[in-house]
Amino acid sequence: MWLVIHILTTRMGYTLFIAYDIKNGIKYAKLCVSKRIGNGISKNYTNLGRVLDEERGIYSNRERGVFTYDLESGAYGSAPADFSPPSRSRKESLVLDFGDVFFLDQFINGNGLIAPISAVGYGNLDTLMAMVCFYALCPLANTHALSWWEGSYARMLYPGASLSSQRVSDFLAAIGDEGSQREFFKEYFKMLGMAEVDAGNAENILVDSTGLPNSIHLPLTALRSQDGEVSKETRLICVVQQNTGLPLYFRYCPGNMIDTSTLIRTLGELKAQGVNVKFAILDAGYYTSDNIQDLFARKISFVTRLKPNLVLYKDLLEEHLGSLEAKENLVEYNGRHVYLKHAKVQLDGHNAHAYIGLDIEQRSLGARKTFQRAKDKNMDTGQVYDEINKKSIFILVSSRRIAISKVLPLYYTRQQIEQMFDIGKNYAGLLPLRVQTEEALRGHLLLTFIVAVVIKKLQDALLETAYNPISLLLNLRNQKCKVFDDRIVTQEAFKKAKDCYKLFKIKCPEIIPRKQ
Repeated sequence: MWLVIHILTTRMGYTLFIAYDIKNGIKYAKLCVSKRIGNGISKNYTNLGRVLDEERGIYSNRERGVFTYDLESGAYGSAPADFSPPSRSRKESLVLDFGDVFFLDQFINGNGLIAPISAVGYGNLDTLMAMVCFYALCPLANTHALSWWEGSYARMLYPGASLSSQRVSDFLAAIGDEGSQREFFKEYFKMLGMAEVDAGNAENILVDSTGLPNSIHLPLTALRSQDGEVSKETRLICVVQQNTGLPLYFRYCPGNMIDTSTLIRTLGELKAQGVNVKFAILDAGYYTSDNIQDLFARKISFVTRLKPNLVLYKDLLEEHLGSLEAKENLVEYNGRHVYLKHAKVQLDGHNAHAYIGLDIEQRSLGARKTFQRAKDKNMDTGQVYDEINKKSIFILVSSRRIAISKVLPLYYTRQQIEQMFDIGKNYAGLLPLRVQTEEALRGHLLLTFIVAVVIKKLQDALLETAYNPISLLLNLRNQKCKVFDDRIVTQEAFKKAKDCYKLFKIKCPEIIPRKQ
């Protein structure tokens, strides 16, 4: 039986009100619209569902999830970020996973990361922090976030977190807002000690892109053909700070966009947000006349690799291949020996430098594989020669002269950006994409960016130890805590968990007072 009429309003001949009923201790609401027709009254009803907050007009049902309804305007909306729906769990867990979330929270706060995370400006910081931990600690889809939270110390550390499926979708869309992301990067650049453009501080960066396979129908999902393989994907462009290896910035574009068309815009966005780029290390995919001209115009020094199909590559090879294998050109890098020769070149009318290299070990490996295939494919000696050279010879070009001994160490810092893609995909929940809107995609990418920063800093701190981020957090997860009415008692940590705390000088409390 519907018991209470909460609000009554009349407009344009209609009477609208919300009626409530209580079933099995749960309050439900329906929107009632009545209109007098002659001597009778016509009534229509719309189910609003379960009442979550009567005063603020917050409801939930299967169709809309958690939402608001305003009787005066007749408008539906999203629930406020600070609203946390009551948990469906009828029984509170008395034993929770403790060490991993406790450690991660301590690490984030101890490394200055809380400031840029808070700058996102989401109304419920508990939700934001809980999702950062979830992305870092759990490889499952976001639909499992609430279940993870209920069994973790995150439930006590971030009690206001709202992690139902619908609320997580709303959360991702909210932090995907352009304004939120700009505020994050503003604070993040400050954390990295980067000054504004006019202050003269400049950055050395690495730029590359990767595909995010995506079968969800979004405007950003497009077919991409590369190296004979076709995939449906969104393209992620990442910028890494060279001196720290930390991710610096990200952009995304449709999957069918070629890399050459994204560089100028990426540099433009960095400049607009206060990043003064001094030097860029680029993959071969970014080499075009327009990009080279833009780099020179911006006075940004660069190093990039030439693709073998370019006329400049072929001309340099023809001129210098015969004199490449000389004693004075032999250099050692990372336990390998490479012939490397310098030559002056013109890049679209600008003086520049080329470095023609031959990897001796790669040539040996490539030769054996080529010889094995040559007979089956009826390759003549010229084809065999070209195939061996293709796999062992490379050419780098630079806008400035670099000492031969420093060319390879400099260029192969590019491995840092490959490492960031690896962290994003394997540690930070970047893949698979499980979002339905572009706004949620933007929020998902920001969240994975934040987690990648956390994991990268953690990884760097573990370089001289026997641990990596996964093993460290797994060992810590084995430490549990017991929940009582007025306190949380942590259980004794195993030796490995103790070692992990000791590495980072983090003290694990025996008892944590519980707020009532």
